Amino acid sequence: MTIQVFGHKSPDTDSTGSPILWAWYLNEVKGENAEAVLLGEPNTEAAFMLDRWNLPKPRIIGDVAEGAPVVIVDTNNPAELPASINSADIQAIIDHHKLVGGLETKGPIDITVRPLACTATIMIDLIGDDVAKIPDAIKGAALTCILSDTLEFRSPTTTAHDRAVAEKLAADLDLDVSAYAAEMFAAKSDVSSFSDAELIRMDSKEYEVDGTKFRVSVLETTAPGVVLDRKASLAASMVDVSREDGVDQVLLFVVDILNEEATLLVPNDLVKGVAEKSFGASVEGDSVVLPGVMSRKKQIIPNLKV
Repeated sequence: MTIQVFGHKSPDTDSTGSPILWAWYLNEVKGENAEAVLLGEPNTEAAFMLDRWNLPKPRIIGDVAEGAPVVIVDTNNPAELPASINSADIQAIIDHHKLVGGLETKGPIDITVRPLACTATIMIDLIGDDVAKIPDAIKGAALTCILSDTLEFRSPTTTAHDRAVAEKLAADLDLDVSAYAAEMFAAKSDVSSFSDAELIRMDSKEYEVDGTKFRVSVLETTAPGVVLDRKASLAASMVDVSREDGVDQVLLFVVDILNEEATLLVPNDLVKGVAEKSFGASVEGDSVVLPGVMSRKKQIIPNLKV
């Protein structure tokens, strides 16, 4: 049977590119039959990556069959995975997030979880000397993943090793890192064609704090004004998304990549309290700027209080 390799729902660049990279490795180096698949439409930056490197968009799946062999990358959270994930034959997990719990396997498996900024960085390490065999297009995808997850090394999740791997890939591809990152971020920032609900769900994760269920959404952009001009309609759409997705509240953080800060939309007293208790912010009006906040994984999720 074909091994399906996939990341989390609402696939970002890492959850689009890393399955492609690992499926290549399984097929071409390990001699196994593998396919990269997605659990939803890729975001704008991930779509840019596929187009820029002339890579076909992986097939989108809604669930997995009982006993189907799978490799999970860029998550270990059942809430971000297909509903039937625990009936599948999970063969490996490659991730860089904290362990959540809840996954069940048919037997012992390979698990690699490392404190690096990007799943693709881990994969490059695991592939080892065979990195020399990786086609340029897939090297380009790996580079895009690392630059995305590190926000071109601005994110506090960035390690020296992530930077070194990215710079080596860029050198192999004869690319200027800053110029290429600017192309990526321009693609990520073009959100004009998306509805408010699509923006809210584009890069979001569910997280519970003391019994309150949140959808924590992050929009990383070099043009925050374009998003913030839609504050009123986004706030209204948060109510609909919360109801439809079965959460108590959406938290929407607009991350300004260049100024290295986040703006949290504050539509009600619950979010005002979250901002004040979690980040020590003084809130006046319908939004609050949080200087230096760039990372959901390292700065937002661990600090959330209600």
